[in-house]
Amino acid sequence: MIKKEKLLIIDAHALIHRAYHALPPLTTRRGEPIGAVYGFLRILLSALKEIKPQYLAVTFDSAGKNFRHKLYPKYKANRKETDLELIKQFPIVEKIVRTFGFTVYKQAGYEADDLIGTICKQFDNDGRLETIIVSGDLDLLQLVDKNTKVLKLQKGVKETLLYDQKTVKEKHGFTPKQVVDYKGLRGDASDNIPGVAGIGEKGAVELLQKFGSLEGAYQNLDALNGRLLKALRGHKKEALLSKKLATIEQNAPINFDLQKTKIRGYDQEAIAKILQHYEFKTLLPQLSNLPGFVLQEGLFAVNNKEAREQKQKTREKNFSYQLIGRDLGLKEFVAKISKQKEFAVDTETTGLNPLADDLVGLSFSWRAGEGFFLPCKKIVPQEIKNILENKNIHKTGHNIKFDIEVLHSAKVKIAGVVYDTMVASYLLNPGSRGHGLDNLAFVEFGHRMQSIEELIGKGKNQISMADVAIEKVSWYSCEDADFSWRLYEKFQPLLRKEKLDKLINEIEIPTINSLVAMEENGVRLDVAFLQNMSKKLHRRLRELELKIHQEAKMEFNVASNLQLKKVLFQKLHLPTNKLKKTKTGFSTAASELLKLRGTHPIIALLEEFRELSKLTNTYIDTLPKLIQPGSGRVHTSFNQTITATGRLSSSSPNLQNIPIRTEVGREIRKAFIPEVGKKIVSLDYSQIELRVVAHLANDPVMIRAFQDGEDIHTRTAAELNDCAPAQVSKEMRRQAKAINFGILYGMGVMGIVRDSGCSREEAQLFLDKYFSVHKGIADYLAEVKTQATKNGYAQTLFGRKRYLPDLQSRNPMLKSAAERAAVNLPVQGTAADLMKMAVVIIQNEISQNKITARMLLQVHDELVFEIKTSEVKKESKKIQQIMENVHKLKVPLAVDAEFGDNWGELKNINQ
Repeated sequence: MIKKEKLLIIDAHALIHRAYHALPPLTTRRGEPIGAVYGFLRILLSALKEIKPQYLAVTFDSAGKNFRHKLYPKYKANRKETDLELIKQFPIVEKIVRTFGFTVYKQAGYEADDLIGTICKQFDNDGRLETIIVSGDLDLLQLVDKNTKVLKLQKGVKETLLYDQKTVKEKHGFTPKQVVDYKGLRGDASDNIPGVAGIGEKGAVELLQKFGSLEGAYQNLDALNGRLLKALRGHKKEALLSKKLATIEQNAPINFDLQKTKIRGYDQEAIAKILQHYEFKTLLPQLSNLPGFVLQEGLFAVNNKEAREQKQKTREKNFSYQLIGRDLGLKEFVAKISKQKEFAVDTETTGLNPLADDLVGLSFSWRAGEGFFLPCKKIVPQEIKNILENKNIHKTGHNIKFDIEVLHSAKVKIAGVVYDTMVASYLLNPGSRGHGLDNLAFVEFGHRMQSIEELIGKGKNQISMADVAIEKVSWYSCEDADFSWRLYEKFQPLLRKEKLDKLINEIEIPTINSLVAMEENGVRLDVAFLQNMSKKLHRRLRELELKIHQEAKMEFNVASNLQLKKVLFQKLHLPTNKLKKTKTGFSTAASELLKLRGTHPIIALLEEFRELSKLTNTYIDTLPKLIQPGSGRVHTSFNQTITATGRLSSSSPNLQNIPIRTEVGREIRKAFIPEVGKKIVSLDYSQIELRVVAHLANDPVMIRAFQDGEDIHTRTAAELNDCAPAQVSKEMRRQAKAINFGILYGMGVMGIVRDSGCSREEAQLFLDKYFSVHKGIADYLAEVKTQATKNGYAQTLFGRKRYLPDLQSRNPMLKSAAERAAVNLPVQGTAADLMKMAVVIIQNEISQNKITARMLLQVHDELVFEIKTSEVKKESKKIQQIMENVHKLKVPLAVDAEFGDNWGELKNINQ
């Protein structure tokens, strides 16, 4: 039997639409929307891998109206105007598929479906060719026959189902040929095809199963009665028109040539350039699965001997990486590096813990394409140590905080660190998560770096870097240093152009040393306290589980969302009308359970169970495992390049997520303790974001309130309720607080209703009154949005930028979210900048022994220290003065100082 060849037809228009609505917005570093392009390419590459076709054609809708509009002027008239972000992505997709060498078809006056139908008709009776259509459109099922199938997207861009004739019948109750009859009866709201009013899915299927076709149903009206008869009478014209509108035209005037669609190979250089331009590095591994794709150095993984040999030749031609001790002596290298005013440095270690793992070697670069690797078995030669500790020789690196800590562990106090290209990338693109060196090497230079997995493997087969052949480590490490240097050269002028050079030089880079100090200091834990807490909470969790089973009148796995859905919605029949639906049923996420509060006692039990489970698993049972044997302390890792606003975050453990408002959260903080003879001291900026907005908005009312030392929430409550501050109740102050902070986040009426608990009418009145009193803030918020929309970004007092392309969006939800971000960034970002500035000054004072304290943690607006008991008041006063005077604003900065025997039980330092 002759094996059939396969023709893959891509319904580009439908797939781009599906990807746009299924995936979160995605933009390039230049602000171009590419989320739909990325989703389309994922679908395309997946289909190529699964189907393995010999031929491929891509079809697009043509712009403007088509012949169906002449038949029915209201055709698709109900559709909203297409988002500008989506419109921009169609030509990008077309350009990329043409770069792959795929043939594109589009024809004025016809839809992509018609072109697909025309192509399929050409091969109706050709048993040598199987046609597979990739689409998200059910209309195309009418083309399914013995030689044609449809690979239809079910949900999102991953889940697909391959339809043949049998599958169409099983899934829908009618045959492919009856699809147009079904549409004639049922209509299609998405295309504004009317159908027959009163006939739904069930009725349409019933009629087709009885009479075979739309016409058959009308020929047998006398066999009908009741609802279906009533619906069909008087609507024959609409039904026949609907069928005609839904029928795919199979005689479109296109000149289809199968041989032109044959996949003959790929122009890898052109593909590399276009994928680099649109920053699709994550798609690279999928390319090696394409039929006929020849692996090539610089882009794709190398899986065979011939390709590896070619790779080595290309390496030797394009890169000059030298292993010290083999290619040149240490003395010769020291002579070279001593002449440099600046260089990039990178460390290789036995693991990812810079405070505990061993140094394997160091690499250096000061010219693109060149690198030097020095193997170091834990000990750095004195000649190299002298250079690294020389503050007059400048160093740069990528995520250099890691390298600093590694070198500290190797007894090298590196000095002269002036740059970090990861931080530079973050400042240029704060909304991106792609600040890793391998991603930047691809995006900026089109170079695919050797992955760590290629070197040490992964999973159970992973080995230590110390066990890898030194020649391989040398190449890998030199490549890191080389591309760190290239990024250094590239990013410096870009930061100057964007006026971000002062921010990186005066705030971000100096902050690195402070973070290093906090990470190396670590914090003590009361393990016995956590163990006792764990016993109590596990006991409580068992009690809650028993009560939940009693309320459900059955036993089930409370942690299983699937089982929980069945209990809540099938057994207990809780209301679902306001709940989000997922592919496995109604959502049981925390936000959805919130909507079910008060409907059944089981909800409160579930919420408590989930909260305690999360805190137990994330902190109570995990924190003791994070204690480092060498120090006996927990050393969190501070992340400088994660949040879009400039705030720091932390991991292992994530200290920012320990809840402060819950009893269990406060109990967890009690486990953080000082050394014997010392106290935990907390210094927390008081209402810093409100003080920042008062300064930025130059609002006289708020400025005066802060200058007079008033309680700002009480003052706001008095203004909103037309009463004296002394008459303000706790509830009035709580509502005012929600409004004060809500405005900082661009919150509207509904947000205030949610956070304050007041009615919609009250919230609107409060907002109107607030802005009538604080006209300066009203004007400021309007100006921030205007300027951000004009510039494409919002910025802080110190020049930090957040780029917001969605400010130009036609999608109201995206535009609204971008406006909220534009309002929030100057406030939260400026507060974050002030905190970093304070941290830098404080650590400098500590380093110079002017402050005898150990800085442990930075969490939100709070700094946590460990200070000798006898020096708590004196030293905390010094720190407080630095924080309050870090930068002069129109309002005073205030810092609350507290101390105690643990982080969870603190009292005012002046008591």
